[in-house]
Amino acid sequence: MLGRRQELHLQSQQIIDGLLMSVAFWFAHALRFVGSDWIFLNKPIGPFSDFQWLLFVIMPFGPIILEMQGFYAHPLQKTLGRSLEQLARSAFWLGVIIAAAAYFFRLDVPSRAVMPLFVVLGGGALLLRERLSITRYRRRLKAESFRERVVFVGGGPDVAELKASLPLELKQEFEVVAEINPTWQPVSELVRALHEHSVGRVLFASAHADLSRMQEYISACEIEGVEAWVMADFIRTSIARPDFDTLAGRPVLVIRTTPALTWALLCKDLIDRIGALIGILAASPLFVLIAAAIRFTSPGPIFFRQERAGRHGRAFTMLKFRTMVTDAEMQHEELQKFNQMSGPVFKMEKDPRVTGIGKLLRRTSMDELPQLWNVLRGEMSLVGPRPLPLYEVEKFETPAQRRRLSMKPGLTCLWQISGRNEVKSFEQWVRMDLEYIDNWSLWLDARILLRTVPVVLSGAGAR
Repeated sequence: MLGRRQELHLQSQQIIDGLLMSVAFWFAHALRFVGSDWIFLNKPIGPFSDFQWLLFVIMPFGPIILEMQGFYAHPLQKTLGRSLEQLARSAFWLGVIIAAAAYFFRLDVPSRAVMPLFVVLGGGALLLRERLSITRYRRRLKAESFRERVVFVGGGPDVAELKASLPLELKQEFEVVAEINPTWQPVSELVRALHEHSVGRVLFASAHADLSRMQEYISACEIEGVEAWVMADFIRTSIARPDFDTLAGRPVLVIRTTPALTWALLCKDLIDRIGALIGILAASPLFVLIAAAIRFTSPGPIFFRQERAGRHGRAFTMLKFRTMVTDAEMQHEELQKFNQMSGPVFKMEKDPRVTGIGKLLRRTSMDELPQLWNVLRGEMSLVGPRPLPLYEVEKFETPAQRRRLSMKPGLTCLWQISGRNEVKSFEQWVRMDLEYIDNWSLWLDARILLRTVPVVLSGAGAR
């Protein structure tokens, strides 16, 4: 895990654990409440309201004590015995705090049996949550798409020292695709590596490097829309106003032109997944009707699959309902002379390759519905720069055009609600995408989604 990301991940785990302990405590009371007839619990107890004050101790202090006992640290290196030991110590200290609160505030625990039941149920729930989290984390590490592609820039000893200092979890999350030594390799080597491997972050190990030389490489990252993480052990935070993070316990200067990882960005991803799932379920009857219409009106597959450039140019297979004849890709070169969009993107009015049903689907944007599956998979977002085919991305002419790849592509964007195909200049399209990236917020996403609805219903700018 990384600095800010680690902090957000820890907070989310603590919230989940606090809720689990609260539910476990409620269950413990319920078991004791209905267990009045049990031979060893034959004394009735009061309602849950008599015990509610304990929740105000358990919910905030429980996760804090767990963290103090190291329950959230180094998950891949923990054994079951180690976890049980940490849970036992946490239960002891939580009991001490509850006893102190009861003594100083003259509160009462009406039934002592509720607490042992809570310890068993709560400990079991926490242990199960931890084991499931570790199992899921290990499975994700095995998936190539989960590993983040990074480039190291710096002298040999500096890079070696940095790599040696990384914890096991971080080494498994990183896929180091290139190591660039600025003393003898030109900045073009870095740019080539960024393009070739779809890199989203560059780590600068610069303790003994020429900072003026490093500036070229940092500038290259800036104009490419790729985060530059500079190991900043030598920098005092009082002399500048940079964005700092931590990596393996060391201070890092982060130069970014995209939104930083925050709860708002995590909420965006959650909204995307939930929205996509709801959209797929709600539109499932429409999926069937469109699929039948395509099947019976035009020979060929129902879906059109194409490799598109995702975040940082990483390829993914985008889905659409097929709106063109099956040999449309082969006719592409012949129609280039009719391109009405400047730059690398192809747009043509009255494209002869579009089928009859395809015209209706394009005018209503219903051909884009299968991309909800891409959103659900995390390859796209509901709002973001529209994904372009890989062959068009390869024709990008300026760094600004490349920077539009620094955020996850989306179903709709400023271009979509600003006339779509009425925009004739790719540079204008790029400016709108960069305006979105530079001013991103959840509120901006909401505004774009709300404005997309009437645009789609009216078919404004569609062809």
